[in-house]
Amino acid sequence: MARPRPEPMQVVKQRRDAALNALVHEVPYIQFLGIEFERRGDELTGLLNFDEKLIGNPYLPAIHGGVTAAFLETTSIITLSWSYLWPEIESGAIDLEQMAAGDLPRLPRTIGFTIEYLRSGLPRDAYARATVTRAGRRYASVLVEAWQDNRDKLFAQASGRFLMPPRDGPDGG
Repeated sequence: MARPRPEPMQVVKQRRDAALNALVHEVPYIQFLGIEFERRGDELTGLLNFDEKLIGNPYLPAIHGGVTAAFLETTSIITLSWSYLWPEIESGAIDLEQMAAGDLPRLPRTIGFTIEYLRSGLPRDAYARATVTRAGRRYASVLVEAWQDNRDKLFAQASGRFLMPPRDGPDGG
């Protein structure tokens, strides 16, 4: 019995990019803050593009603490959603046309989010990467770190707990 021929890599990449774009670009607050995501395989890096409107203290100048918190929480939610949807994206079971039309899967909801501000966010681009430390059917835990010029010099980090959206079907699966 012959194995089915694998999909061309460009088709797989297009499907992954389309799913990520639909997930990110349908949330207006993400667009307002100017957050983008770079994808390498199944790993995402959040990018907060610098804009003057993000400055909270013009005398330092420093990125507003609320913007930093929103950036970390957004990166956590999108990364968690990405890991949650990954099997469906890879199998082609997810309807990308529906997602692009705004029919998104439900996103995880924040239960608790604890932020550590380690230093002032400078007036430049910032990056964040989240790690899902526990992903169950009902809730998940995520750690996220943010840096600017040097990955080893974090300016903020956070841990969050999230309520997972229910799976389709009566048994939750």
